Amino acid sequence: MNWRLKGRKKMVQFAKRRESMEYTIHSMHQIMESLTNKELISFGGGAPAIEAYPLKVIQEITQSVLKNEEKAVQAFSYGPTIGLPSLRKAVQKNLLSPNGISAEIDEIMITAGGIQGLFLVGKLYLNSGDVVLVEAPTFIHAKMVFDSFEVELQSCPMDKDGLNIKVLEAKIKKYHPKIIYTMPTFHNPTGISMSIKKRKQLARLAETYDVIILEDDPYSEIRYSGEKVKAIKAYTNSKNIIYANSFSKIFSPGARLGYLVADSEIMQELVEMKLATDTCTNGLTQTICAEFFNKGHYPSHLKNICTIYKSRRDVMAKAIDLYFPEGTKHTSPDGGFYIWVELPEKLDGRKLLPVANEEVKITYSIGSDFFVEENNKGSQYLRLSFAGKEEHVIEEAMKALGTFFKSKL
Repeated sequence: MNWRLKGRKKMVQFAKRRESMEYTIHSMHQIMESLTNKELISFGGGAPAIEAYPLKVIQEITQSVLKNEEKAVQAFSYGPTIGLPSLRKAVQKNLLSPNGISAEIDEIMITAGGIQGLFLVGKLYLNSGDVVLVEAPTFIHAKMVFDSFEVELQSCPMDKDGLNIKVLEAKIKKYHPKIIYTMPTFHNPTGISMSIKKRKQLARLAETYDVIILEDDPYSEIRYSGEKVKAIKAYTNSKNIIYANSFSKIFSPGARLGYLVADSEIMQELVEMKLATDTCTNGLTQTICAEFFNKGHYPSHLKNICTIYKSRRDVMAKAIDLYFPEGTKHTSPDGGFYIWVELPEKLDGRKLLPVANEEVKITYSIGSDFFVEENNKGSQYLRLSFAGKEEHVIEEAMKALGTFFKSKL
């Protein structure tokens, strides 16, 4: 029964896909509502730091664009479905080449946010009943997208260096999936990064079993320590690797910009899927973002945001060690936004969330929401985002939350 429809009068029946999305919709609502609830200190969502928005530069660029008639007309007109050439060239030069990805301009498409890229790939490839393999745990919003296509989601366990390749290959042989979805760098929710060895192995699996690898990479630029690792797509010429990324974490989530990289033949089909979805991506934000990169603002901006997030990660990790119950474990990511916390077995993060909201006015993401199995698997896990809060807030909140968990043992 749809939890949102209880008590309503009889109405025209929704499509079956709506019911298949129900569990994830409820979880996503909780996460999104936590971002705007002023009564709670939220570590549940993945919003960037306000200090990480390049507002002054964006204001200057916007004024410049609006004063330039040619650029203003471009910004407010229908644009090419595949995206403005200026932004695609900026992606090629500033984001793909440094990441080891060689792509022609016609192999790059600008999307309306990173999630749209996942949706378009699903729209092109997935039929009801098809199998998609995902990590355990996986990005909750990706799960929501795949649920909308009424597919069967199968999960593969993760090691400290990413997907367990042996189990993955066995599941490929068993389930014959259309797509393997992975977030190999600073994984959401765990923060884990896949090793180079496993990236190469995964690239070979795409070729051996003729399966699409959908590589989602929104956090790879935000690295504070360790050596930069190339994308999976950099280790193969296989047409079966589709690369998805977003500007939300490195520029602005409100701009709603992302991009896809795929073989030209596949890209032509993806463009048709986008044409049937929204015609083209917002021209104004594309123009502003292109100017941001082409005027050389990105390197100093990236350095600044990495400094901000490194400091906040360090404070959160130290505070968890200091204040959480004995036996608590957590990841120590070299980048990204999240720390994945494993509480002692006697503590259930799902059951304790509403109590934490009430008693200490703190909210977090429940680990079980990131697993495709709807049986409370992972209820001892939490995803904590350190990105959006200042250091003193993180310190005080982790102390309060740790004390709260100790009191419930």
